[in-house]
Amino acid sequence: MKISDLEPVKELLDALASRYNTEDFVADDPVQFARRFDDQRDAEIASLLVSSIAWGKRSMILRNADRMLALLENEPYHFVIEGDIEAIGEANIHRTFFGRHLRHYLRALRVLYSQYGSLENFATATGATSDEFPAWKIADGLNGLLCSANARHPLDGPNRCIPAKADTSALKRLNMALRWLVRDDGIVDLGMWKALRPSQLYIPLDVHSGNTARALGLLDRKQNDRRAVEELTSRLRKFNPEDPTIYDFALFGAGVNQFQGLTNTSIYEN
Repeated sequence: MKISDLEPVKELLDALASRYNTEDFVADDPVQFARRFDDQRDAEIASLLVSSIAWGKRSMILRNADRMLALLENEPYHFVIEGDIEAIGEANIHRTFFGRHLRHYLRALRVLYSQYGSLENFATATGATSDEFPAWKIADGLNGLLCSANARHPLDGPNRCIPAKADTSALKRLNMALRWLVRDDGIVDLGMWKALRPSQLYIPLDVHSGNTARALGLLDRKQNDRRAVEELTSRLRKFNPEDPTIYDFALFGAGVNQFQGLTNTSIYEN
């Protein structure tokens, strides 16, 4: 399909992005937790941890994210550097994410912040900020830290922090965290990072945004994996090369409202 054939889709997505990319969006979205902090290091840690449990019912995500940050005494950076990580118990934090997974992540973050000072510095040092696929480069680096920092604390099962097979994963949660930290229109996202540009970001793809994208004729691939993220983001960049992930708001809004009759279904049949 030619990009000109998708002009009605672009108009719809632009309208939905404008509708949902507002300050009112924050109250019901996990981005609110990163926005609590003025210190970039706090916001980075909150973004990583909260995005890691951002799946399932939204009200449950918000409740459990609040509880998780309370375990860090609502001072993420200070806790990562000086807090008693090993005192965190085995309580269930969110669905299949338990205290052992939080400790696993925090041990790696202690190494990261002790050596690099910030996640942004780490991303630069690993070459992610100049890489075509920054989230996957960061994920590789984080998985390396998770492995080395937890050599004496092996997990029985998945680490639940970063997908072990990051190369093929959609990395929805990490791409979401990067959207929060990098997009800089001053509305919902924080725009704290300068080493990575919004144009370099990839869409945070999940089952709902994937289904919406397919219904709109923007995504052919059936699996919600890395190839699907690349395909969808490539098409969204044709609509907005400088800020393709603004359409994350649009895909969310379209999914929630099931298009509310805004679309002409005939344009999605090809």
